Amino acid sequence: MQNRFPLRALMLASAVALAPAGAAWAETPADTLVIAHQIDDIISLDPGQSFEFSGQDVVRNLYDRLVDIDPLDLAAGIKPSLAESWEVSEDGKTITLTMREGVKFHSGNPVRAEDAAWSLQRAVKLNKSPAFILNQFGFTAENVDERVTFDGNRLVLQLDQPYAQSYVLNCLASEVGSVVDKETVMAHAEGEDFGNAWLSTNDAGSGPFTLATWRPNEAVQLTANPDYWQGAPALARVIVRHVQESSAQRLLLEQGDVDVARNLTPTDVEGIAGNDRLKVMDELRGRILYMGLSQKDPLLSRPEMVEAMKYLIDYAGMESSFLKGQWKVHQNFLPEGYLGASDENPWTHDIEKARQILTDAGITSGTVRTIVRDIREYVDAAQTLQAAMAQVGLTLEIQQMTGAQVLDAYRARQVPVFIGEWGPDYADPHTNASTFAHNPNNADDAGLSQLAWRNSWAVPDEMNRAVEAATLEGDTDKRVQMYLDIQSQYREIAPIIPMFQKIEQVAMQQNVQNWTSGGSVSSVLYRQVTKE
Repeated sequence: MQNRFPLRALMLASAVALAPAGAAWAETPADTLVIAHQIDDIISLDPGQSFEFSGQDVVRNLYDRLVDIDPLDLAAGIKPSLAESWEVSEDGKTITLTMREGVKFHSGNPVRAEDAAWSLQRAVKLNKSPAFILNQFGFTAENVDERVTFDGNRLVLQLDQPYAQSYVLNCLASEVGSVVDKETVMAHAEGEDFGNAWLSTNDAGSGPFTLATWRPNEAVQLTANPDYWQGAPALARVIVRHVQESSAQRLLLEQGDVDVARNLTPTDVEGIAGNDRLKVMDELRGRILYMGLSQKDPLLSRPEMVEAMKYLIDYAGMESSFLKGQWKVHQNFLPEGYLGASDENPWTHDIEKARQILTDAGITSGTVRTIVRDIREYVDAAQTLQAAMAQVGLTLEIQQMTGAQVLDAYRARQVPVFIGEWGPDYADPHTNASTFAHNPNNADDAGLSQLAWRNSWAVPDEMNRAVEAATLEGDTDKRVQMYLDIQSQYREIAPIIPMFQKIEQVAMQQNVQNWTSGGSVSSVLYRQVTKE
């Protein structure tokens, strides 16, 4: 496949890029969806490697998975996709999935159980960021060929424990569970890379779109797959242009040069309110804005300090000002929309209560430091906290760095107060429970990725065991209650404080219909989008 823009798309992209501020209102082609979005985070489009928000958006539309979810109807549960059915053994440790007949990859090759088995084996052996989702079931590079097998049109998964069926299937519905075309990928393999270099910039899927081109930090173009087994997409192509600034996205939208703008600030959202050609759709997403208090810090490690900080945060004030319309107060580690999510929000901004807690503990002064990524919301949140802490005699020193610098320090457990976001990795509650409320080894040399570990929090053994037990509970109602109980205990003691849940405000032309960013549990879906 040659990755290049067709002439019409190149002309469109050039017109969008060069449109002057005073240009007359334009219109994108009727069969093309043009999106302005910040996509400079894409590293690879290989589903065995892609783990960034924008990359996941692309992968979700190029590939099918064995099973799927409806992000806007989670009550419907897991639904068939490339696997038309599945069964679980009596001991709960073997899942057998029967493949759908007649589905083809973009290359024309048939989708086989062999491809599905190889795709999972490949992801484990590549050992890139998303591999841990599959490793959770006991799959390793050494044993995956024996534990993930195929027999005719059936895929057989042999797990190391009898995990809850919903847990396993939710993980298979994530992007790392995408089924790739073994024959096509291996034809482009270099040494022992399983085709990773080639697949980073090409596609070998069976999804509703094919990859026309990806130019890093510039644009992605997808072309509709007319032979898609669930029906061809409504639009012929999707062009996602990297536009960094909200003001630039707004201008392109107002001029009609793009159909959708995904990164407008609250100010720019308000600015287009009177434009009858445009509309804004609010969609609750799964990302949590939280504050982590390192338990290595002598002051922050005191339980009274942790409790007081929960009352120093001005939740309502931030929600109604610089976070307006784009974040809602949410004080639990499971986002609304997930199985077992809680709507309990017990903390309020109460300076006097915080002062009393600290005074009773003999804390009347102290200095702590935060290292914050240079994103407006994070900096504003840090400054708001700084002002509240000053009222009770505490000093917060704020140091701004790039995202990479902050993450490097955070992953090395060197950030006393961390303010940032966490996005779920798959559509099961364990994705957040395992990072916020589980830390089996708090040693500095453990090198874990959990937020609990990054904040040096030695999670109580009881909570660690509860998080692990919830993955094995097959009764959904009981599993829900287990997560509610874990979150109740977590709110009382945890030094990692969930504050807000993301609301994505997507601005678009009035004629754009059936848009979804993926709800709380998934990525954007283009197949059903239409332009009237």
